[in-house]
Amino acid sequence: MEDPQKEGLIDSIGSTETLPPIVVPTETLIASPNLSVSLIETAYEVVTALAEKDMGKVAQFVHPEQGVRFSPYAYVQETHQVFLPEELAALPQAETVYTWGNYDGSGFPIELTFNEYYEEFIYTSDFANPEQTAVNETLGQGNSLNNIHEFYPDSSFVEYYFSGFEEQYEGLDWESLRLVFVQEDDIWYLVGIVHDEWTI
Repeated sequence: MEDPQKEGLIDSIGSTETLPPIVVPTETLIASPNLSVSLIETAYEVVTALAEKDMGKVAQFVHPEQGVRFSPYAYVQETHQVFLPEELAALPQAETVYTWGNYDGSGFPIELTFNEYYEEFIYTSDFANPEQTAVNETLGQGNSLNNIHEFYPDSSFVEYYFSGFEEQYEGLDWESLRLVFVQEDDIWYLVGIVHDEWTI
């Protein structure tokens, strides 16, 4: 018997409009083969590629003209680093130091190689197996404004979230990874990879 809630999820994902907020347990997101061309399935392919640091595979999902922007915190800025699909595969082998933004609190520039940035601001937790996943719903809430929909008009995002790891921090050590997509000709293209955590 079909699950009405799952049917509604599939119907909403199949729409070309910006998706409404959806929060569902992670295991239900990838359970149905009917989701194979959906936003959630595309995001799952990306996050598993990120888990393996397979930037060549990630490149297959990136918008060919807009590229993908890497944002270290929730507030996306024009100055954050953008890479086109053909540039991504070589990043893990590159020793180039890029400026990715500014550290929260100190304001010092984030000057790191891609590998260093990956460790500090991309795959900081096992986001391919998150505690919770949401579509167009911000799960992690800090002091940094989430401006995804303002910066990326008509976009949708999938958030992978952990509520915290150490009891002593009372949830202040939460982490999120948001993958931002735009849809063109029924294809979901990756345009943003946004890391988020508690900020001062």
